[in-house]
Amino acid sequence: MANEDLRERTLRFSLRVLEVVDSLPCSTKGKNIADQLCRAGTSVAANYRAACRSKSRADFVHKLGIVEEEADEVLFWLELIVRAEMLPASRLQSLMTEANELLSIVIASINTARRRPRN
Repeated sequence: MANEDLRERTLRFSLRVLEVVDSLPCSTKGKNIADQLCRAGTSVAANYRAACRSKSRADFVHKLGIVEEEADEVLFWLELIVRAEMLPASRLQSLMTEANELLSIVIASINTARRRPRN
C-alpha cells in the first residue's frame, strides 16, 4: 500500500474513532474512556504521518512502533466499551476490523524495514 493511501486510511480511521467518542455516554466512565480512545485513535494518523517524514530507517521503525501501540490501544478501548455495554459490538465491529487491518499493515511494514539492507 502506498504511503499516501495509508495516510488517508489512517486519517479516516481517526475520524471514525472520533465519531465513536461522540456517541459514548456522558457518564464519568464514558468521559474517561472517550478521552483515552480519542488520544489513541488520533495518534494513529498523527504518528503515521510523522513516520512518513522520518529522517532514518531507525526513526521510521520507531514511529511505526508507536502507530502499532496506539492502534492496539484503540482495540483495547473498543473491547472495553463492548464489555462495559456502553455501545453494542455490532456498532464497533467494522472499526475493530479496520484497527486489526491497520495493525497488520504496520507490523508488516516494520518487519520489511528491519529486513532491508542498509545503504
